[in-house]
Amino acid sequence: MKTTVSTKGQIVLPAEFRRRDAIEAGQAFEVERVGRGEYRLVRCKPRPNQGLVDWLLACPGKGYFVAIESESTDTL
Repeated sequence: MKTTVSTKGQIVLPAEFRRRDAIEAGQAFEVERVGRGEYRLVRCKPRPNQGLVDWLLACPGKGYFVAIESESTDTL
């Protein structure tokens, strides 16, 4: 597929690629220069807890999570 570099230096990935690979806005990529005129894009792995806050905020309502009994760590 063919794409064009914008005046800001941005390249748009074709919609078909984004759909196939579940690429969403804000995802990070590393760009590697392979050779003159050749470049490679590699999607960065998300942080282990990425999306955790969104998941927690999607809980049904307040009081969904309850405290559990545990020993204090104050003396450690």
